Amino acid sequence: MAEEKPKAGAQDRARINVHERYELDYCSRKFNVSHEELKQAVKMVSVMSRDVAEHFAKDVSEA
Repeated sequence: MAEEKPKAGAQDRARINVHERYELDYCSRKFNVSHEELKQAVKMVSVMSRDVAEHFAKDVSEA
């Protein structure tokens, strides 16, 4: 039987875990970027979703 994932609390939703495929898929769609672009952004800014969102927003405004 497959192990069930624990329910995520508010603190978990604020973070991006690039080691979980479902989070990579969700956040890549959310920010309209590839998995690799998302991983690079997390490495550059932080695992906090709001920081990654600001990073991608900044990239769009600079283009």
